[in-house]
Amino acid sequence: MNAAHKNLIQISLVALLFVGCIAVLLPFTGTLLFAIVICVTTLPIRNRLLRFCRGRSSLAALLVSILLLILLVAPMALLSGSLADAVEVAIRHLKPLMESGLPSEPPEWLKRLPLIGRDAAVYWQELVESRDEMNNLLHQLLDPTRKLALGAAALFAQGLLQLLLVIFFVFFIFRDAHIYADALHTSSRALAGDLGERMLALAEGTVTGVMAGIVGTAATQAVVAMIGFLIAGVPGVVLLTVATFFFSMIPVVGATLIWLGAAVWLYNEGQTGWALFMVLWGMFGISSVDNFIKPILISRTASLPLLLIVVGVFGGVLVFGFIGLFLGPTLLALGQVLIREWLAHAHSVSPDSKAALQHEEAR
Repeated sequence: MNAAHKNLIQISLVALLFVGCIAVLLPFTGTLLFAIVICVTTLPIRNRLLRFCRGRSSLAALLVSILLLILLVAPMALLSGSLADAVEVAIRHLKPLMESGLPSEPPEWLKRLPLIGRDAAVYWQELVESRDEMNNLLHQLLDPTRKLALGAAALFAQGLLQLLLVIFFVFFIFRDAHIYADALHTSSRALAGDLGERMLALAEGTVTGVMAGIVGTAATQAVVAMIGFLIAGVPGVVLLTVATFFFSMIPVVGATLIWLGAAVWLYNEGQTGWALFMVLWGMFGISSVDNFIKPILISRTASLPLLLIVVGVFGGVLVFGFIGLFLGPTLLALGQVLIREWLAHAHSVSPDSKAALQHEEAR
């Protein structure tokens, strides 16, 4: 066997090994990336804990993992269970309507609705008189609502499992953080020199800024919403606050679904004044936080347009599941910043400077 054949066999074996490694890691791509994002974001906390633990990296990594379990997994488990229970309760209440029909008289809250109350009451009477039409309407409403609710519950349950796996990865990354950090700095300098080091620092700042903007805004909206729920006397404040935190990461309509639902409940209970308060608090308090806090938090490191957030959130959820809420916008912002930095560097290196650099290297 000549040298050419040996080289070909060696290259083929390396290629097969590379493909095999990719195939093994592919199912964990999203969770690994999100674990890296969390590690970059929580690195200052880990460093403080490392000093507190007198340099024992395993203990510091364990403490960070426990903290993440308390802050992320416990609320997620609470919300997932509550969503599943809510779906069952809603189906249990709708089935009797399909079997026995609507009450002969529409509820008082329906009659009191502004602008549409009278027409809604008339349509109620028509539904009572026509059982087939009522059943068709209930089926049209029940099936999409049930699929949407079950899909949301499944998404949060999937997110719970993903977060557990992410925290598992975080523990091992933080335990051997010095090894990974040295390898990352060495490889970036070997590949691109000073540009590699600068882009690595820029990537760290961008990831931290975007995550601080997304999570910080959601946390602020959740706190403001909790205050409004307590003032208005809405039940289930803890659950609604947790739901507001996670739904706030969905652009435009996320938090609105929660406070608007609370306002509707207050109105149905006959508390029209508190319902109006909840609507005003939601519009000018909860939802307006997104317009002020997020730009302040993100603008310190990177500019993140609304379109990028929307595409990142929904595209991230489609590709990575629940963790795509966090990971999608972060990856798009990181790609935008790195491409912009690379183009600026390429533009700054003019042909004259390249010729001068080649001349210096030749000397």
